[in-house]
Amino acid sequence: MGSTRLPGKVLRPLGGRSVLGWVIRAARASGALDELVVATTTDPADDAVVAEATALGVATSRGSVHDVLSRFVAALDDRPADAVVRFTADCPLLDPGVVAAAANAWRAAPWLDYVSTALPRRLPRGTDVEVIAAGALRELSATAVGHHRTHVTSGLYTDPASWSMLGLTLHPDASDLRVTLDTPDDWRLIESVVDRFGDRPVALPELIGWLRAHPEVTGMNAHVRQKVLEAG
Repeated sequence: MGSTRLPGKVLRPLGGRSVLGWVIRAARASGALDELVVATTTDPADDAVVAEATALGVATSRGSVHDVLSRFVAALDDRPADAVVRFTADCPLLDPGVVAAAANAWRAAPWLDYVSTALPRRLPRGTDVEVIAAGALRELSATAVGHHRTHVTSGLYTDPASWSMLGLTLHPDASDLRVTLDTPDDWRLIESVVDRFGDRPVALPELIGWLRAHPEVTGMNAHVRQKVLEAG
């Protein structure tokens, strides 16, 4: 709930459900996950996030506000697993097919430490999925410092020589598109997508095709700059 640019964004109502509800529905629709956990904070402001997740039948794990990596390890401690599939709650246009592709890629090669759709980035920002092997996540947590604890996996993808990893890419490149939710202009774009497609997950090829055909929509947030890694 503590977004600096758009407070309360994950609980905003969007097409009949919360933004968090969109993410949870897409994750479930992937059919590739054994269990879902919302890893949130102990800040009282996030009590509402816990309540929403509980209402949606999803487990929660609470931890540090700033040390996000430790929250993921705590969730893993509570619910042991071979790997963690990670996506963020401010990405309501998550494609279930991408979640399944990433999870299945790791299952086919479980010796990998890390699988990501952003190695290199080809998907629209706000649709990426990561898979981190449990052992790699614990090892990373034992050594990561500074902003690497905020960004969870940055200690992996900025040090490719030390970890085994696989990138899943999409062609043609759509990395210039932005469908994550971090600012009021991002919200305008996402609402436009939902107005067009309704209350359903949209497959990425369909979404990208529509956005390419509607520059007046992509222009809504084209000026928004992603915060740099070191900014936290």
